Amino acid sequence: MINIKKLTSLAKEASLAAGKAILEIYNSADFGVEIKGDNSPLTKADQAAHQVIVKYLEETGLPILSEEGKDIPYKVRKDWEYFWMVDPLDGTKEFIKKNGEFTVNIALIHQGKPIMGVVYAPVLEWLYWGNQEEGAWKQEGNENPIQLKKQEDTEVKTIVASRSHLSPETQEFIDQYPGVEVISMGSSLKFMLIAEGKSQIYPRFAPTMEWDTAAAQGVILANKGMVLQFPSKIELGYNKENLLNPWFIVYN
Repeated sequence: MINIKKLTSLAKEASLAAGKAILEIYNSADFGVEIKGDNSPLTKADQAAHQVIVKYLEETGLPILSEEGKDIPYKVRKDWEYFWMVDPLDGTKEFIKKNGEFTVNIALIHQGKPIMGVVYAPVLEWLYWGNQEEGAWKQEGNENPIQLKKQEDTEVKTIVASRSHLSPETQEFIDQYPGVEVISMGSSLKFMLIAEGKSQIYPRFAPTMEWDTAAAQGVILANKGMVLQFPSKIELGYNKENLLNPWFIVYN
C-alpha cells in the first residue's frame, strides 16, 4: 500500500538535496554546458541533481523515469502502476541565464495520473508540494508552510506565459483577452502562479515533455485546478508511448 504522505516527504527531501547540488554548480564558474540531440542544453547541474534524486527515490523500490536517466522502452514501463517521474533541473535555459527561474520537479504517477508533485526553486527558496490527501502547499525558505487555496473567482485577470518559448499560437490565444496582464516566467513556476492564484490561465502551445509538467500538474490537481489538453479538453495524461506532451491549458 502506498503511503502518499511519506512519499511526499521523501520527495521534498530529495528536491532540497538536489537543489543544494544545483546551487554549488550555479555559483561556480563552469556549468559544463553540452547540447543534447534535440538541441536542448544540458549542464553538470542536471546530471548532479539526477544522481542525488535517484539515490533518495531508489529506496522506495518504485521505478524512476527521469529526463537525465536512461531511455526505458514503452514495453517495459507500460505496465507500471506507480512510478516516479523526475525532471532534475527544469528550465536549464533559465539556469544558464542565471535568472533563478528554474526548478527541481518530482512527481508520483499512478495509472497515468500525477497524484503527488514537488516543485522546488533553489535560488528563490520556494518549495511547493501537493497530493490528493493533504492539498497543495508552499514554503518560502524557513518560514512556515502556507496551504494554497483554490480561487473562487474565475475571471481571467492575468495570463502566464513562457519566458523562453512563446509561440505565435500562444500569442494568438492571449490576444483573445485584450487588456489582460501577461506574466512571463520560466520552468514549471508558471504552473505555480496558477496554484497560488496569481494568474488564472496558462496556455502552452509549444513542445514540452511529460517530465516538464508532471510534478507541477500534481500540485495543480491537489489544489483542485485542471490541466487540459487543447483543444480536446481531456486531462493531460502520463506514461504515453511518446513522452511528448500535446498542447494544453492550465486552469485555476
